Amino acid sequence: MSGKTLTRADLAEALVRKVGLPRNESQDLVELILSEISGTLSRGEHVKLSSFGSFGIRQKGERVGRNPKTGKEVPITPRRVLVFRASNIMKDRINEGMAKLEPNGA
Repeated sequence: MSGKTLTRADLAEALVRKVGLPRNESQDLVELILSEISGTLSRGEHVKLSSFGSFGIRQKGERVGRNPKTGKEVPITPRRVLVFRASNIMKDRINEGMAKLEPNGA
């Protein structure tokens, strides 16, 4: 694994290279897409990107946690969390990519 993180700047640069958009327009487009996804999720709606996966919000109830240093029990308040489920196509792409990285195909 290379350890590189894909950033907004990387996405914008890919638009510049592959689509030919000007750099400022590609940055605006990336921001618009991410803003639309986050806005939709914040309203509690699901986001499905075909051949990629779906994002959703899950409600987690109150539970008891434990401070790892002290061992003291601490209540964890209810909250909403972001969940992602990869599509089968994405899972296949990931597995194919990992198989190429493994030495001797094992």
